[in-house]
Amino acid sequence: LKLGGYGLIRISPVLNPHPQNLMFPILILALWGILMTSSICLRQTDLKALIAYSSVSHMGLVTAAIIVQTPWGLTGAMTLMIAHGLTSSALFALANTNYERTHTRTLLLVRGLQLAFPLMSTWWLLINLTNMAMPPTINLLGELFIISTLFNWSTPTIIITGIGTLITATYSLYMFLMTQRGSISTQFRLLPPTHTREHLNLILHLLPLGLLIMKPALISGLFT
Repeated sequence: LKLGGYGLIRISPVLNPHPQNLMFPILILALWGILMTSSICLRQTDLKALIAYSSVSHMGLVTAAIIVQTPWGLTGAMTLMIAHGLTSSALFALANTNYERTHTRTLLLVRGLQLAFPLMSTWWLLINLTNMAMPPTINLLGELFIISTLFNWSTPTIIITGIGTLITATYSLYMFLMTQRGSISTQFRLLPPTHTREHLNLILHLLPLGLLIMKPALISGLFT
């Protein structure tokens, strides 16, 4: 997905000579895709499928920002691609740690894992908060750039992006609550403990996100 976004950025100068009307259908599809893929996340029962559709939803924002072709849009698109690339990868790593111990990706069967893995539950909380672009994460900076760009292009887009942001927060909390809260199943009483390499893997995902908060110009200043 991120490679496709990079390709759109590279070919975007080709679209400059064309009239604005040619961009309108692509923008509408990108914005509609945000709502559709976010809504699909709300009814997912498979953990990995939920994370995958979440990535597609965020790429709808990126596509719309690139098509508008403003410096703020390109800056927001690049920022969100880098930020969500780390966030989505961390979510997949967490899903894999659950699968290696429970051998299932069904959300209804893997509830209450906070009791078995309290430190892993902390990683789930931090990464889900990053996925829903809570301040002061770098994801928030990218989304603000993109939403401002789309609002400047067309005022009604704030309704679609606002609903998309609300749905993103909803399914992120849904994913956290379904995997960590509740009573753990009796068949998962004796689970192997988490390993240092798994925690190190998640630290290496979150550490760049934290460092980019301190100096976002490393990625946000590329197109300014």
